[in-house]
Parts: sequence; C-alpha cells; structure tokens
Amino acid sequence: MSEFALRETTVVFARARWDDPADCLAVIDLLDAYARDPMGGGEPLGQYARANLPKAMATTPGAFSVIGRRKGEPVALANCFTALSTFACKPLINVHDLVVVADARGLGIGQQLLMYIEREASRMGCCKITLEVLTGNRPARRSYERFGFTPYTLDESTGHALFLQKQLCK
Repeated sequence: MSEFALRETTVVFARARWDDPADCLAVIDLLDAYARDPMGGGEPLGQYARANLPKAMATTPGAFSVIGRRKGEPVALANCFTALSTFACKPLINVHDLVVVADARGLGIGQQLLMYIEREASRMGCCKITLEVLTGNRPARRSYERFGFTPYTLDESTGHALFLQKQLCK
C-alpha cells in the first residue's frame, strides 16, 4: 500500500484483493464510471462484466487492479496485465484501463497511480509499461506524456504502432 499527499488530500493506493467484497465493488463501480464517460464509450458497464469481472481478473494469470482511495472512497482504478516483451525477453505491464473519477481529476491522482504501477513494474523486473489512449482524449494524453510515455516506434522511418481490434463478440 502507498500513500501520497496531494493538495491536502491523501490518496491510498493498493492492489485489489479479490477476496474482499469492498475491493470487488470498487473495481466494478470505478470501471462503470469509466464506461459511462465519453472516453469510455458513454454506456454503462454491461451486466455480464458487472457479474463476472472480479472472478475473471482473479483467474487471469498476470492480471491485477490498483485502487486509489481518498478518505476511504474509491477515486481511481488501473486494470493491468503482465505480458512478455519478446524483443527484450522481459516482462512488461499493460495498463488496460485507467480512470480517475470526474470530481477527483486535476489533483495529480493519475500521476500518482502511474507512479505506483511503475514501482510495481520495477519490482517485477519489467522492461516497460504500455497503455492505449484515444487520440481525442487530450487530458489523458497530456498526463501520460508528462509521465514519460511516448508513441511506440522501432524506427522513425517506419512510423509508430497502431492499436487495432477485431470484435468477436458484443
């Protein structure tokens, strides 16, 4: 667990414990807040995800969530997955979801959450942290750039990587 003082606000970050109903509910509620946001699709989290996400995260190798709480209330979430960088032959962490609730934005909580994840990555011997962000999410992009994230490139002449998907189910 880590504590950070932010503009007279203490935020406590810790990995979610899947045997703790309060942590499970916090992950679901924070992910729902993200899903309802225009940058998360603008729709509530589906019933299937609400009912099954904690068990799915608990049983997915390398998956973990980090919850940030201010005055005991959940205000931030990162859902992360460890993977392998084949070129480096070392683990990496992909931040799949990162959300700070609307009324807690602008306080530096996202930066502190990324610092927590970076410490976890260093502890695990990871070579890097990756994430995806919508091009139109300018506040998040600025935050990630401020933290040191850059577009993925191998060589400037070949351009940067694109994140693509093929939907298999709705």
